Amino acid sequence: MTASALRFTLRGLNLPRLSPAIGGGSRTSVCLPAPTTDLRSHLCIARAATNGSPLALSFLRELHLDENEAEALLLAHPELDLAPLPSLRGRVLALRSLGISGLELSRTVARRPDVLSQPEFGPFLDFALHELKGIEPAKLEQILTGIPLQFLEGIVGGSTMLLDHGVPSEKLGHVLNHVHVRKVFCERPLRDLEQTVLFLKQYGWPELVLRRPMLLNLDLHSQLIPRVEFLIELGGGDAAAVRVLLSKLPALLSYTVEHYESHLVFWRSVGISNEELFKIAMVYPKIFSVSKERKLEPRIEFLKQCNMDAVDIFKFLVKAPLFMSLSFEENLSKKLNFLAKIGYKHRTRELAWAFGATTRTSCENMQRLIGLFLSYGFSCEDIVAMSKKHPQVLQYNHESLEKKMEFLVEEMERDIRELLVFPAFLGYKLDERIKRRYATKKKIGGKEMPLTLLSLSTERFH
Repeated sequence: MTASALRFTLRGLNLPRLSPAIGGGSRTSVCLPAPTTDLRSHLCIARAATNGSPLALSFLRELHLDENEAEALLLAHPELDLAPLPSLRGRVLALRSLGISGLELSRTVARRPDVLSQPEFGPFLDFALHELKGIEPAKLEQILTGIPLQFLEGIVGGSTMLLDHGVPSEKLGHVLNHVHVRKVFCERPLRDLEQTVLFLKQYGWPELVLRRPMLLNLDLHSQLIPRVEFLIELGGGDAAAVRVLLSKLPALLSYTVEHYESHLVFWRSVGISNEELFKIAMVYPKIFSVSKERKLEPRIEFLKQCNMDAVDIFKFLVKAPLFMSLSFEENLSKKLNFLAKIGYKHRTRELAWAFGATTRTSCENMQRLIGLFLSYGFSCEDIVAMSKKHPQVLQYNHESLEKKMEFLVEEMERDIRELLVFPAFLGYKLDERIKRRYATKKKIGGKEMPLTLLSLSTERFH
């Protein structure tokens, strides 16, 4: 009886298809029920009729397939019986070298038995061993079990092209881990992928794709080009600035033109121009990912209630863009409470500017910073007065501030309340600016040094 006739006969036995069986993983191979005498004898008779090799059966059992599964696989794929055992073992060794072992190996063989015997898998596995460093076994398993055999050559060709265009060999596996392999390497001609690469070279290839491999999933003409053109138009035609912007956040190319346009409509309603929005984005590219309904609209409304106009809002967002994205419940509400407790009035411009300064520090640091000022004898009114002159005083690290205040009092022998006049003192670096200038001034003119000398440029100071 021929193998094909046997296969037809076995269909008549209604053998169940394999279902999830090993390690909770998804199985599409043949997960047969517990062997029964009837079923076992049918399988044995069928394999005996094809002169099935006991060595092949034993080999499959080594891969953690039960006897029923192994028998059914050999009947469905008689080429496994014909393959030399050293060849099968060599193929398994290659898979294990790529990280596919144990349950993953048995699942792969169950889903795609010909991975052990088809010659076409050989060149792909060789390429993976030598070039796809860092590819995850789960991704490789997905390729081996889900990509048609005729497309494996396209994956090798496309990957080689990426290497030729500058993707480091040690990063190629990382790129494949995060792309839709079928879409990028199989469904599109290789020339389309190369055109995408050549286009991205104008905007920071290969770094863009190394940081955001999913960009390769996008269609060049209907997605990438329109999005880049939109950003260039937003930036007043400055393609070089767009390159800088994308280098800060390659994920910007993941947003649709419709998404950008909806944000643009919102900002125009606030009074922010295209040029101003682009400047905000250069400072904080994630501005386009912030939800309009949940965050942008209520927070802009807060700033307006603090008597800020469009000019103020633009300046505020350039200095404190994190205000638009930080969690209100876990972050901003606590800082707003701190500011109210030390004396800031609600719905005032001063409150808004102080609030913006606090976005660059943690709630814990802010609490300790206020405690530090109070420990040096400053009142809440004093802290408000200093922060109105120099809002950044609310964002400085409390440990750094303590060292500067100690140096001011103990080494420079100055009154701590001089900070009320010149709170910007606390913003200068202790070792590189304060100590150096104090030492220089001390050599030529005694201990006394006006704190405002710290604000002079190096040329004017000397």
